[in-house]
Amino acid sequence: MKLSRRDSLLAGWAGMAAMSGAPGALAQTAGEQTTAPTHRRGHDNQRVADLGNGTFLNPLIAGDHPDPTILKDGRDYYMTFSTFDSYPGLVIWHSQDLINWRPITAALTRNIGAVWAPELTKHKGRYYLYIPTKNPTTNWVIHADRIEGPWSDPIDLGLRSHIDPGHAVGEDSSRWLFLSGGDRIRLAADGLSTVGPVEHVYDPWRYPDVWAVEGFSPEGPKVMRRGDYFYLITAVGGTAGPPTGHMVIAARSKSIHGPWEHHPGNPIVRTTSLDEQWWSRGHATLVEGPDGSWWSVYHGFENGFWTLGRQTLLDPVEWTDDGWFRMTGGDLSRPIAKPRGGKAQPHGAPLSDDFSTLALGTKWNFFRPAPDERSRVKVANNALHLAARGKAPSDSSPLLLIAGDPAYQFECTIEIEPDGVAGLVLFYDDKLYCGLGFDRQRFVTHQYGIERGRPAHGHGQKVRMRVTNNRHIVAFHTSTDDGATWKRFDRGMEVSGYHHNVRGGFLMLRPGLYSAGSGTARFTDFRFRAL
Repeated sequence: MKLSRRDSLLAGWAGMAAMSGAPGALAQTAGEQTTAPTHRRGHDNQRVADLGNGTFLNPLIAGDHPDPTILKDGRDYYMTFSTFDSYPGLVIWHSQDLINWRPITAALTRNIGAVWAPELTKHKGRYYLYIPTKNPTTNWVIHADRIEGPWSDPIDLGLRSHIDPGHAVGEDSSRWLFLSGGDRIRLAADGLSTVGPVEHVYDPWRYPDVWAVEGFSPEGPKVMRRGDYFYLITAVGGTAGPPTGHMVIAARSKSIHGPWEHHPGNPIVRTTSLDEQWWSRGHATLVEGPDGSWWSVYHGFENGFWTLGRQTLLDPVEWTDDGWFRMTGGDLSRPIAKPRGGKAQPHGAPLSDDFSTLALGTKWNFFRPAPDERSRVKVANNALHLAARGKAPSDSSPLLLIAGDPAYQFECTIEIEPDGVAGLVLFYDDKLYCGLGFDRQRFVTHQYGIERGRPAHGHGQKVRMRVTNNRHIVAFHTSTDDGATWKRFDRGMEVSGYHHNVRGGFLMLRPGLYSAGSGTARFTDFRFRAL
C-alpha cells in the first residue's frame, strides 16, 4: 500500500521523537524492526511491561483485565476492571508512573451479579465506583473515603436497560452518568441516586457497512474535560467477534449538554489486519501522565490467545492544534517511550502462594460464590483449607487466579479427607473447563466441562499435581514424593477454544483449585511459573 504524504510525515516525526526519547515515541521505526521485542520478567517469571531502558511493551497489565477505568488522583493512579463472576471483585490497582502497577484491594465483596464495565471516579474528596451488572441487569454505586476502603454496601440505582456508566461533571457542576447507546441520566449531588429520566443525547459515529464487526453496540462512554471542550470517547463494533470489530471513536462539545461533534479521524483506534499483535481494541479512557504527556488505556485480545481474555493496553496520545487528539502507538507491537517522572514500583504480584496469609481478592477469587462462600476457606500452618462444595468444578465455586502469560505451569500438594475429591483446573466457567482431580481411589479427569474418566491410582489421599499450559497444549503430572519425581498423566488436552467467541461470557481461562464431595481439602506449597 502506498503511504500518503501525511502518513510519511507522521512516520518521520515518530522516528525523530523516538531518537529524542520523547514520551510515547515508538522505540524504532518500522524499517528498523528486525526481531520481535521480548518482555522483561517479574514475579514468578511473569512478563511485565517496563523494559527497564526507558521504554515499555504492551500489555500494560497482562491477562484478563478488560474495560479499564483509570483515575488520576494527584501523583497516584488507580485502575480497576470488569471482574464478572469473580469475587471478591473490582480489584483496584495502584501506580505512580503509569507503567508499573500492583493490586491493593478488592472493593466489592458481596455478590451482586456479573460485574461489567465499571467507572472509578473521585468527587469532592470521596471515591465512587459505578457498577453495571448482569443477572440482575442494573447499575450500582459504592463509595469510600479512602481508596483502600472500607467501601460501602452497594446501592441499586435502578437502571435496568443500560450498561457501562461513565461519570461526568458539567460546566454547571451538575453530575451525570453517560450510558450505553448514547444516553445519560442526571445524578443527585451526592452521586448516590439518580434524578429524572434517562435521556438520549448522542448519536455515535457509524462505520462503513462493509467492515467486519460484531455489531454497532455503542458502549463504554468516557467523558473528560480539557480546555474549552468536553470529550466523549465511546466503543462501537462489539467487544469480541471479528478481531476488526471493536474500535474507539470520539466526539466533543463545549457543553456537557451537547451538541456533540464527531472526531474527523474516527475511528481513532481499530484493528485492521489479522496480522496485528492486538485484536478487538477498544473501550478507551484518556489520562494525563506524570510529566504532562497524555495516554489512553483500553483493552484488546492478544493475537492467537483469546483464552487470556481482554488485556489492558496503553497507547500514547498527541493533541493537535485544532483541539482534537490522536493515538500514536500504532498497532502496539513495538516498545514505546515511557512517560517521565513518577515513581516506579515492582509490577504485579506473585501468583505462587505459601498460604501464610489468605490473599482473597488481590490474588484468589471465587467463581460465582454463594453468600456463605467466604466461610469455606481459611489458612492455617501454611496450608489453605477449602471445604468441599458440590460434586465437580462446575458446582464447587473453585478458587481462581489470573495468569497473563501464554505459557505457564502451576503445581500444588493436595490432601483430601476420605470422601473428598479435589484437584487443579483450567477454568473458563461452570460449563467449560478442564483439569485433574482425585479421590482416595481414582483420578477424576475433566475436559470440555464434563467428566471424562476415572482411572484408578494407588496414591491414597495425598498427591502433588502439576498442570502445564504451554500455548494451549495442556499436560498433567503427578508426584507422590513432594515433587522429587513426576509421572505424566495419560491424558493431554488442547484448549485454544476455551474462550468467549465459543462460549460467551467475556471471561478467560484461569488456573485454580477445587474441592468437592465432602470434608475439607488441604492445599500446600502452591507454585506458579510463567514459561
